[in-house]
Amino acid sequence: MTATPIPAAYETRVLRNEPMSRHTSWHVGGPADAWFAPKNADELAGFLRELPPGVPVTWVGLGSNLLVRDGGIRGVVISVHGILNGLERTGERTVRAEAGVACARLGRQCAKWQLGPADFFAGIPGTVGGALAMNAGAWGGETWPQVAEVETIDRRGERHRRTAAEYRYGYRSVTAPVAGEWYLAATFRFEPRPDASTDSIRKLLEKRHAAQPIGEWSCGSVFTNPPGGHAAQLIESAGLKGHRIGGASVSTKHANFIINDGKATASDLEALVRHVQETVQRVHGVRLVPEVRMIGEAA
Repeated sequence: MTATPIPAAYETRVLRNEPMSRHTSWHVGGPADAWFAPKNADELAGFLRELPPGVPVTWVGLGSNLLVRDGGIRGVVISVHGILNGLERTGERTVRAEAGVACARLGRQCAKWQLGPADFFAGIPGTVGGALAMNAGAWGGETWPQVAEVETIDRRGERHRRTAAEYRYGYRSVTAPVAGEWYLAATFRFEPRPDASTDSIRKLLEKRHAAQPIGEWSCGSVFTNPPGGHAAQLIESAGLKGHRIGGASVSTKHANFIINDGKATASDLEALVRHVQETVQRVHGVRLVPEVRMIGEAA
């Protein structure tokens, strides 16, 4: 394998052959050729400007909606978790959150500011950047209806500011006006919610803990809900709860979760995802669409 070329000024900051199993909530994944965690947005821009244009770039936040195959990822993986974590109230009804901010933190802080609807952010197990990329949601709320504008960066390290009206979004999908830009931050617009509180979030999280296998190694919900239905109900009624391939199994607590028992490989998990799709289509005539993003090369 040819070593991925890295700008000389950043070579000592880059980890070579970094196991992606350390950076995903499923705890699987082969090595990234190169792993870079910039200190701030300025350093990120400088790195991108100097990175040879042919080197592939992959962005990772908390890794909570990601399956990295056992062969790993070619090129550079850029991590924004731990940086781009600014969160501030910018107006009576506006909040700016950088891409590395955990959605749970955004939800809790908006409750303290008595702004909403924002409780649903506390139910999203990822970062603001990931939520923007897929229009993530929970408890009936979605990310993009609250977006006023976003700040992005492109492969050349140039930054842009775009209004929400420039994007098209739907259920767990977003279409950007220009390909090849990544989110740095978003400004959200909320309404005053005098009844908002962290107590209400705590109660919602308690319900979530009661219904979902929180604490086990998963990626959250694996499949989007089909129109007029629920993926979990279709999977359960197809007799798949507890079904296992290698170290991967369909949760017996919530059928739209697939669990790594500590011994699963990425290929086990992907094979189980495909098996669930095929079985549900055969039994119910519905093709489930994965919500999890699958990237990288097979072993």
